[in-house]
Amino acid sequence: MDFSPVIDFLQKFETKKVMAYIQSMDLKTVMEHPYFLTGIGFTAVVAYFMRWRLLLVTVMVITGFIYLLGYTLSRGTSLEGGMPTDALVVLVGGGSIIVFLAIYLLFIRND
Repeated sequence: MDFSPVIDFLQKFETKKVMAYIQSMDLKTVMEHPYFLTGIGFTAVVAYFMRWRLLLVTVMVITGFIYLLGYTLSRGTSLEGGMPTDALVVLVGGGSIIVFLAIYLLFIRND
């Protein structure tokens, strides 16, 4: 048996190559990629129907923070003028809402 195709395939997953790929990724591109959106949606639907609240809240929080970061980075934030920009206010406000929603869903709400 010749395992050279399998070895060639596994060599693509060397740590240096994986880290270089992750560092070259753009957050907005990842957020708009159909495979990413499909995977996140499928995971959220499965977690909802199986009543895995921790997984569902984790998926929602991570997706929300990725979207907020993508929005903030695309608008450009700067503190040079002394007052925070609108994108920074959206990041802080949206992040606070996401954190409070996660705390509510995980610790306060009982089903």
